[in-house]
Amino acid sequence: MEETTLNRVRFRAWRRGFREADLILGPFADSHARAMTPPQLVRFEALLEQADHDIYGWVTGTAAAPREFDHDVLASIRAFVAANPHTAHGG
Repeated sequence: MEETTLNRVRFRAWRRGFREADLILGPFADSHARAMTPPQLVRFEALLEQADHDIYGWVTGTAAAPREFDHDVLASIRAFVAANPHTAHGG
């Protein structure tokens, strides 16, 4: 995996502008980005281009994700939050 790509993804995941999204996407990227396949990284980057409140709703289940974003990466983020519930609440 190209280090530049990993650094870019991790930077974007941590600096969302919406603290709750930062606290989910940042730790997720830190722990999962290096193991992602190139297509998964493309999907993750496309997800990171979406509005923070939308992503947060899709991850927490308070909003339905559009079909193009309801994929394995979003499922991994949801599983990460389920395994680490404190991440979604800043604890």
